[in-house]
Amino acid sequence: MPLGTLDRTAPPLFNQGPSALSKLIFFSALALFLMVADARFNIVQPLRAGIGAVLYPVQWLALKPVQLAMGGGRYLEDLQTAQAKEADARRALALQSERASQADTLAQENARLRSLLELRQTTQTPGRAAEVLYDAADPYTRKLVIDQGLANGIAPGSPVIDEHGVVGQVTQVQPFTSEITLVIDRDLSIPVQNVRTGARSVAFGDASAHGGGLELRFIAPSADVQEGDLLTTSGVDGVYPPGLPVAKIDRIDRRADSAFARIHCLPMAHVAAARYVLVLSPTGNQMPKPAPAAAADANPAAKKKADRASAKPDKAGKAEKKEGRTP
Repeated sequence: MPLGTLDRTAPPLFNQGPSALSKLIFFSALALFLMVADARFNIVQPLRAGIGAVLYPVQWLALKPVQLAMGGGRYLEDLQTAQAKEADARRALALQSERASQADTLAQENARLRSLLELRQTTQTPGRAAEVLYDAADPYTRKLVIDQGLANGIAPGSPVIDEHGVVGQVTQVQPFTSEITLVIDRDLSIPVQNVRTGARSVAFGDASAHGGGLELRFIAPSADVQEGDLLTTSGVDGVYPPGLPVAKIDRIDRRADSAFARIHCLPMAHVAAARYVLVLSPTGNQMPKPAPAAAADANPAAKKKADRASAKPDKAGKAEKKEGRTP
């Protein structure tokens, strides 16, 4: 090495091998190759499984304190919830027992009064449980499709209820499915009766309202209607049995420039979240057949024919008596 020059290279004793840039490129390429190979051929899966098997006891021991703490908290919370639910269930059971005893007493009194007044005995409405399959595809109507049809004895016009009230009415029946028009549909109307006042009216579906509801139309602004009044089926249409909850009055708009009040109602049934429903038979199909005497009274021709038939024996008897008196 000539004098006056500086050699910046390390002596052979301190030679470091490849440069740092070469190592970076090599290991980056190796990492990329391993990632692609693992994604395509799963070559690292056995190694990952072995490491997981070795570390599982450590993970199990590390999670045990956390699981015990969380389990203890859940146990105490579930215990308190179970005790609260048990208390609520006992109160509900006592209330239901009281109502059941009252219902039995009222049923007996009703039967005695009906027999005393010679009124027609009410019939029990048969029904069939069904499951809601899906909503109808028409976005302008509010309809549901259930898994019962003609093969199951479902008839068009049958009322549909859930555990809270009237859901709607069967409007179309297929062999194995049926379509239900909900009470909030604009094309459906139900005769209702105010439980508090006994006044009868007609509730129309109002799908334009927020969440859907019903509307009482043609009610005078001075009518005795209050928010919170319960509306039930009146039973005058021959479709719905009387006394089924339909809706509750939510808002009353008495406008001076209109001859009728605008009354908005909320349906009692869970029309937007119904899962299982009960399809009832229309009450018109359960009316008892009229007695022969009543049928004859209703049919003048049949009544005249019966009178003539009863008059013939009387004439024959008179003839026989006349012949017996002849010497």
